[in-house]
Amino acid sequence: MVILIQCKDRVGLVAAITGVLAARNLNIVSMREHVDVQANVFFARIVSAQETAVEELQLQLKAVLPVDANISINPEPEKKIVLLVTKEYHCLSDILVRNHFNTLGASVQAVIGNHAVLQDICERFDIPFHFITHENKSKETFEQELMQQINAYAFDYIILAKFMRILSPSFVQQFALKIINIHHSFLPAFIGANPYRQAHSRGVKMIGATAHYVTNDLDEGPIIEQQIIPVNHTFGIEDMIKAGKEIEKAVLAKALKLLFEDRVFVYQNKTIVFEY
Repeated sequence: MVILIQCKDRVGLVAAITGVLAARNLNIVSMREHVDVQANVFFARIVSAQETAVEELQLQLKAVLPVDANISINPEPEKKIVLLVTKEYHCLSDILVRNHFNTLGASVQAVIGNHAVLQDICERFDIPFHFITHENKSKETFEQELMQQINAYAFDYIILAKFMRILSPSFVQQFALKIINIHHSFLPAFIGANPYRQAHSRGVKMIGATAHYVTNDLDEGPIIEQQIIPVNHTFGIEDMIKAGKEIEKAVLAKALKLLFEDRVFVYQNKTIVFEY
């Protein structure tokens, strides 16, 4: 059983929480907590080896926690996701392989692309693929069609697996904190398009990738995971792109694992990630 708690901090919270669990004879396997001192906010992720009546436990926890407490018990153990893609295959193929061998921690419901290039690989893995072109139509019309197709599925997250279109604020608002993007740069450096060309021109000595929530501010949503790799003067733009694709896959895979295991809390424009 997994218990997630977010609330205002005060003295005695941990004792109050563990007291409720002990009274119900629930053994704690792991408990991670963090306090944002400046914001005075408490976060906790608790795992118990036993199960219990969820509604009763929730009421008992609410009775000992601040009135604003956000309590989630036993989130869906296997998440459902919809993927948005354009033409690049490396992130999509990695997710499809993990999904096929049941190591993703989620179930891919469908893939939606604004080009048909990746339809074949989806069919090979028996995953529904929907082609919705953005050409010769307004952004509003394209996003309405996209939204209609996404909503045809039950899902927990929308994953932008190299979906190379900027989504409008109205679209993002419909799926607040449900859209995850992999950006080919170590944010906040090199925001926007062609980051490897930007990095090469700048002569950087490392490149990276960032997985983050999508918000109305381009490439500035709460960051879930980042990694970097060293480069040097011998790397051309194509070398950087090739190396970048590998780290993009790794970063997205790590971020999705954290999300699917309910290890990520979002507060303001930051995340608290209980990695272990």
